[in-house]
Amino acid sequence: LIEDLGAYAQQLSDQIYRSGYVMKSVFEQAKKDPKRVVYANGEEDRVLRAAQQAIDEGVARPILIGRPFRIQEKIDNLSLRLKIGTDVAIVDPASYEKYDHYARSYHDLMGRAGASPKTARMVLRSQNTVIAAMMVRLGDADAMLAGPVSLYRPELLHVLDVIGLKSGVIAAAAMQMLVLDKGVYFLSDTHVTEDPSPEEIYQSAVLAAEQVKRFGLEPKMALLSASNFGSNDFVQSVKMRKALQILHERAPALEVEGEMHGDTALNPDIRNEIFPNSRLNGQANTLILPDLTSANIAYNLVKTLSNGISVGPLLLGLSAPAHVLHGSATVRGVLNMTAVAVVEAQTRSIEHNIARALDAQAG
Repeated sequence: LIEDLGAYAQQLSDQIYRSGYVMKSVFEQAKKDPKRVVYANGEEDRVLRAAQQAIDEGVARPILIGRPFRIQEKIDNLSLRLKIGTDVAIVDPASYEKYDHYARSYHDLMGRAGASPKTARMVLRSQNTVIAAMMVRLGDADAMLAGPVSLYRPELLHVLDVIGLKSGVIAAAAMQMLVLDKGVYFLSDTHVTEDPSPEEIYQSAVLAAEQVKRFGLEPKMALLSASNFGSNDFVQSVKMRKALQILHERAPALEVEGEMHGDTALNPDIRNEIFPNSRLNGQANTLILPDLTSANIAYNLVKTLSNGISVGPLLLGLSAPAHVLHGSATVRGVLNMTAVAVVEAQTRSIEHNIARALDAQAG
């Protein structure tokens, strides 16, 4: 039982205020150039409410995948103001204009992974996440959100199959943002790569730093382990040590240190006593864990014990903006991820324009 409801309510209020403050810069950037965000689960109440808020706040141009009659029914029942065809576009899995094109393209992509033409046609009628991913891949949407879903992994695999990895990236990762009464923290990799190599940890750390900066924060990174700066040679400790070496060599501008215990990362007094020459100043805000299991456990424990507010999972390393939402996602959570996806799409658009300009000059 909660003994002091007033104090608990104040704690929640402080966390909501802090999460709003962290997201403020993301929303302001999203409003500058709203992008087309396709929602794979367009009939879901939370998605429809978030789409309404995205329209009201001017952060996105929603596309809903679902049955038009069911979506309109939900809009009416939820007393929303969404106007189909004006505020939101709808893609009906049972009947959409580009079905044949998507099915052929999916077969071209997955034909050597067991997807026959017949299978491709079935998938593009029945798997909304695949439809959404194909829309992004083929340029009919700028970003996508799958879910909220109870089973995260199957939807993630669809996204990875269709969207794929960004050039030069060898493995995707997922990062969670946690807004606690003590501050804002990021944990990676909570959902994707089960046992990343030192090279994969290096890449995920660089990608995590880029994402943290999109929230207007400076990444202060710690590579976590069961050892402190070489105090043990456990397999995972050695792995994190190697990853740190790669980071210091290839990304010297990053403020990152390791390998270290969790308390050493969060308490600079402990760290200064053990390792006074640390490249990390103050408290770490971006925690890179050695494997998916430890990262996922740490995230869920901290979130539950602290009643923290989470944003994510934020997928890192994909060739286009795409995210999969957990079944526990709130309306605000869907809206937050919409704004994140829009800002990512803006960044990708700028990068593509620069690349085209450079190619034109070279030509």
